[in-house]
Amino acid sequence: MSENSVGMGSELVILIGLQGAGKSSFYRTFFAATHDLVSKDCFRNNRNPSRRQQQLLEESLGAGRPVVLDNTNPTKEDRADLILLARSFGARVVGYYFESCLVECLERNCRRQGKARVPDIALYATRKRLEPPTRAEGFDQLFFVRLRDEVRFEILDWKEGQEDDETR
Repeated sequence: MSENSVGMGSELVILIGLQGAGKSSFYRTFFAATHDLVSKDCFRNNRNPSRRQQQLLEESLGAGRPVVLDNTNPTKEDRADLILLARSFGARVVGYYFESCLVECLERNCRRQGKARVPDIALYATRKRLEPPTRAEGFDQLFFVRLRDEVRFEILDWKEGQEDDETR
């Protein structure tokens, strides 16, 4: 995983992928014990979730704590301000791009209960906008993640131009 030791500053981990791709499970498996969590899912009733997200990221990064941003973060533009914010606090930026097979994500979304389930149209809309990240965006490290089953992940080093066939 990512190295974050005292004296190196904080770290922003940006999760990228469709709803139902396994991002939240990945956070719980690999980062819950060490990183703060910021997700718009945690403040759905907030009238300005982007502003609240910014506040929480600033609090964590300002205190030198590592933080994971668990949203879809589908476009380069969506990620640009996040990377700039992290850099303003001297933080490393690590991206995890999740294999996003639409059919599989729709199936997992159907198994969700209550507010955790999003309308199917949201997945189609995100898929249309989803752009694989590049190092040129300002990431220190990038990884490609496949959900092997509901509890196992395959984490691969990123290769520029990498994109799974099911994303488009």
